[in-house]
Amino acid sequence: MHLAEFNIGTLKYDWEDPRVADFLNNLDRVYDIARRSPGYIWHLEGEDMEAAQLDPDGPLGGNPRTASTLSVWKDIESLHAFTFNTVHKQFYDRKGEWYDPDQGLRFVMWWVAPGHIPTIEEAIDRFHHLENHGNTDHAFGWDHAA
Repeated sequence: MHLAEFNIGTLKYDWEDPRVADFLNNLDRVYDIARRSPGYIWHLEGEDMEAAQLDPDGPLGGNPRTASTLSVWKDIESLHAFTFNTVHKQFYDRKGEWYDPDQGLRFVMWWVAPGHIPTIEEAIDRFHHLENHGNTDHAFGWDHAA
């Protein structure tokens, strides 16, 4: 099995706000590192992700300050290495600058069959499952994966 992950948050400020510039200006850099990381398989790219985030009738609600990622990795170890052992960690550590710390759950993982590309609908369903039921084999966070 491969590992899907979805994270979502609402930025404190609009995307055009200078306080978000360092985050915005480094998205491509971080995605490029992800693509070159061992175990990386796929992620929902720019325009498709933006359309999903901004769709007022879609599962993400259409908030223009939404920032999210949906990706697939070979295994938990690969995702963990990218998240905590690359430049991504520098931005992860600064999340409080861009996101309200009281947002609650922002991340979910689940297993997918090799070759399966998850949809935003699937991701938000898994997210809500984790939110409502806690860690299960259906949807889980880092602590369950360990």
